[in-house]
Amino acid sequence: MPLNERSLIGQEVAGYYIEDIVGKGGMAVVYLALDPRLSRRVALKILNPVLSVDDRFRQRFILESRTVASIEHPNIIPIYEANADADGVLYIAMRYVDGLDLRRLIYDRGPLPIGQANQIFAQVAAALDAAHAHDLIHRDVKPANILLAGDHVYLTDFGITKHRSSISGLTQTDQFIGTPRYMSPEQINKEHIDGRCDQYALACVVYEALSGRLPFQRENDIALLWAHLAEQPAPLSQLRPELPAQVDGVIMRALAKSPEQRYATCTEFVTALRDAISGRQYNQHDPFADPFADRFGGLGSGPGPGPGTGPLVPPPGQSPHSGPHPVQRRGAHAAPGPGPGSGPHSLPGAGSGSGPHSLPGAGSGSGPRSVPGAVPGGAPQFAASFTQAPGVAGQATREPGGAARARRPGRIPIVAATLVAAAAALALVAFVVLGNRADTWATYKTSTAAPLTFDYPGDWTVRTHQDLFAVASPYAPEFEELFVSGPGADWSKVKEIVNSDPEGVAGVYVQVSDTLDAGGTAEMMKPKMEALLPGQVDLNKPVQDQAGSSPATRFDGSLHDPASGARLGFVSYVIDRKPKSMLIMYFCGKTTCDDATQTRIRQSVRLS
Repeated sequence: MPLNERSLIGQEVAGYYIEDIVGKGGMAVVYLALDPRLSRRVALKILNPVLSVDDRFRQRFILESRTVASIEHPNIIPIYEANADADGVLYIAMRYVDGLDLRRLIYDRGPLPIGQANQIFAQVAAALDAAHAHDLIHRDVKPANILLAGDHVYLTDFGITKHRSSISGLTQTDQFIGTPRYMSPEQINKEHIDGRCDQYALACVVYEALSGRLPFQRENDIALLWAHLAEQPAPLSQLRPELPAQVDGVIMRALAKSPEQRYATCTEFVTALRDAISGRQYNQHDPFADPFADRFGGLGSGPGPGPGTGPLVPPPGQSPHSGPHPVQRRGAHAAPGPGPGSGPHSLPGAGSGSGPHSLPGAGSGSGPRSVPGAVPGGAPQFAASFTQAPGVAGQATREPGGAARARRPGRIPIVAATLVAAAAALALVAFVVLGNRADTWATYKTSTAAPLTFDYPGDWTVRTHQDLFAVASPYAPEFEELFVSGPGADWSKVKEIVNSDPEGVAGVYVQVSDTLDAGGTAEMMKPKMEALLPGQVDLNKPVQDQAGSSPATRFDGSLHDPASGARLGFVSYVIDRKPKSMLIMYFCGKTTCDDATQTRIRQSVRLS
């Protein structure tokens, strides 16, 4: 794709005739194009050529875009084609819709009416749950990716999704994929993610749509990421008093720092939100109701007892001084208007310089460098302040006994809070830098026992045991001795290692076998793996995945010795190849082994 994206206008790309640019961002340009084969106009999204350099990214992109295209759901924008052109540049052809995106709607009209918000988010939740049922995670749910065509809602920009079985990083450069304003803590920490990270992002969008402001607004991305990790937003009922206090508990559960504390599905979240708004009886069997009842007592108007009553206390792990920063509402100093290029038919993704009919997912703020609080065209919607507003100097605070007293913040607490914030920001910077620093890795050279190559940490050692198997691990000699023994092996040395260094125990075991079946069920695979491995095997249900560029069946489980009680967790991949299938097993001393090391090893696999 030429550096001057306008040079494609009037040209043919992958069988589509380019007519105009309708949106662009850091990762892609969206064109209005004609498909002459079916005489229809499409939105043709062409990704930045830099992304195409990553072979693993390209293959996963095409695979998952096609998976999205196979999902027939009324609220997921139809994808017609996803592929790479003759030059290797990635593109997606999807339905072209002339309408608004939610970002433009909020910017133009402010907080949404309750009825309209309920209608929109019920459809978005249904689309997300449908994707999650196919083991796909959107990862970039934001207002710009919610397209409104009258009363009908489309969730867009599924072009860069990910399978639930890997961590949030997707490219070799280990970049974040997502938007910091809506990014879940587990995405920031690069932990294992599932559909609940989309629920967190949806909760951020709901908060913004109902209040007109983001749950976290900070001056830079580092402070914003830290807020997602460690702070709590202002209760929604404070910002919109007509909302009952029960809404605060629902929102805060969906925004819980731990995904285990959120709702099971997005639909469950928006249903609970609707019920809370309507004043229906809160679910008394909800294990999360009581903590939120105390957390948001007395902050909003609403019916009766239950959540919304009780003392105001900070949530566990949060400083009494942490919390939302005062904001200055639109119009205090400037009256922002529509940004350059914005128009009545803007669609998701239109950023600065975009024209009418802009399309999903190409917004200037759709990448990791987006600025909190920005609006189309760069006009600030809100101005965040890190000092207390003069009007709240004498605000009431609640004492443990329930009595309120007035307090004026002194200079020392403000300085102390500033120092704490600075230290936290520096700590997060160190975390991000250290977390992204590339360690030394080595590559296993193919052998008869293990006819493949894969990357492994440079401080590991490798043992290839004749033509039987290969093992790479910090404790390779001990595990070679274990695996060569097969059923009935002596686990005493491994048990000692696991007990003394559970975090450091990890490794890769590779073996070929004519008994393994990539299409087998867990019940079928259990005895076959137990015949090869030293111990008893517990397996979860198989999941279709990939190991490098090869289709593979993933089996998560554990390997344990009934006599000693020693146990290893593992993530294994069975690849159907001729003449024998291949087992690639990443094992560790913990319950779950789905970590960044496992993901990198899996992505690096290349069969010989």
